[in-house]
Amino acid sequence: MKKIMFNDKYGLTQAVLDDRKTQTRRVIKCPREFKGEWVAGFNIHIRQSDKKVVGWPCMYDADEREFDEGKILPRYKVGEIVAVAQSYADIGIEPFAFCEAAWRNKMFVKAELMPYQIKITNVRIQRLQDISDEDCLAEGVVKIVHSIPTKAPQYITGYYPSMSLKEAADKLGWGRSYSTPQYAYADLIDKVSGEGTWESNPWVWVYEFELMK
Repeated sequence: MKKIMFNDKYGLTQAVLDDRKTQTRRVIKCPREFKGEWVAGFNIHIRQSDKKVVGWPCMYDADEREFDEGKILPRYKVGEIVAVAQSYADIGIEPFAFCEAAWRNKMFVKAELMPYQIKITNVRIQRLQDISDEDCLAEGVVKIVHSIPTKAPQYITGYYPSMSLKEAADKLGWGRSYSTPQYAYADLIDKVSGEGTWESNPWVWVYEFELMK
């Protein structure tokens, strides 16, 4: 069984476990070499299949010639069961694990010891900025509705990048919310994947999943 990691600093692992996050986007990367040849980049091939857009990346060399069988495959496949990585400390593994790197770092945990799994229900390709408002919410963006104390009830809808940021804002009494789900998600992806990720608009794998219960 494979494992998958979600960001803990911004509460994304907990969002998965709370069934509030059912999608994740991962930037498509290609190897530097393929069968001994230097890889310059990749093209995205798109076709229509059963009313769905199907795409796959294919690597090419310095002369822009595509490699035969040079497809870049997604790490996870539809129907695959994947363990949600958590540190041993977080899941209460016995104290003998304290000496292991995985006690605090979930990068080193064993998939078979993880208590939660997700099932991949769909895999697709798109540009990062093509994400829809609905998909932003599926990524963990939190929708809020503020009421304005006026004679006639008024409401303002806003969006926080994640539940942890909303809770921090509630605790402090202030915090930045956004007017659209995309603005909130842009902030989130830059926090998780590095500043400038949203602006660079890379091709990404879109994994849709459901929590196994």
